[in-house]
Amino acid sequence: MSVLVGFDTRLVVQGMSGSAGAFHAKQMVEYGTKVVAGVTPGKGGSKVAGLEQVPLYDTVEEAVRLAHANTTVIYVPPPYAADAILEAAAAGIETIVCITEGIPARDMIKVKYVLDNDYPGVVLVGPNCPGVITPGQCKVGIMPGYIHKPGGVGVVSRSGTLTYEVVGQLTKLGLGQSTAIGIGGDPVKGTDFIDALAWFANDPGTSSIFMIGEIGGDSEERAAQFIADHIDKPVAAFIGGQTAPPGKRMGHAGAIISGGKGAASDKIAALKAANIAVAQTPAEMGSTLAKVLASASVSA
Repeated sequence: MSVLVGFDTRLVVQGMSGSAGAFHAKQMVEYGTKVVAGVTPGKGGSKVAGLEQVPLYDTVEEAVRLAHANTTVIYVPPPYAADAILEAAAAGIETIVCITEGIPARDMIKVKYVLDNDYPGVVLVGPNCPGVITPGQCKVGIMPGYIHKPGGVGVVSRSGTLTYEVVGQLTKLGLGQSTAIGIGGDPVKGTDFIDALAWFANDPGTSSIFMIGEIGGDSEERAAQFIADHIDKPVAAFIGGQTAPPGKRMGHAGAIISGGKGAASDKIAALKAANIAVAQTPAEMGSTLAKVLASASVSA
């Protein structure tokens, strides 16, 4: 089983004729993802070097109608990315993965409002995220596919780099992944921790979960309560930004401690209160989950 993407994914790449879109589209094709179309307004009918087998259309509507696309990944520049998200939703795409970094927050507020009110069935992952991968089935995004291994650990993370780090550790420990979801670190985004946790809770192919949070906001605290109330699968976590000074932005736009809220200590305390094992350092993420699984096996 898988979450969000898998063998049934038929992917359209918005911005495929651009350098980033073309590079990652090739990587996704090589991984085995069914990339059925690309979209760049005004370039429909042309070919992208190295992707000659993938038709390029002017609109997402054409990609859905002619290539039967059901998922999109967006590599459109920031000024146009919000419109690209809404175009995909209007065309009937059900899963939208937006890689673009630097989309203005006010643009995303509009996108969030429209999706929530007009397209409640559409799932948006991102923006400013690495994407989603179901190992051995489908890669949608920029993550290195070779470090992933099919298995039962569901991974959800605000940090792209730490996603790769925990996946690499898990794979070395022989713990494969069901699906890894990078939700991104922007303050206004689509999928949040609770969404992903609920999907993993209901996925029979996911037997345990690793969650990576970071400073800023209260998503991790709310996720901890959700885990305590609704999830009976083993869970481990890590919180990045533990040494960040208050009031200073650290990487992601959402990774800032302000108003006395969003500190790593608060998030760690909430996770531990929910009986979730928390890795002390990034180097201990994989081993922390391994210990939780070993303990659960002994208890069973």
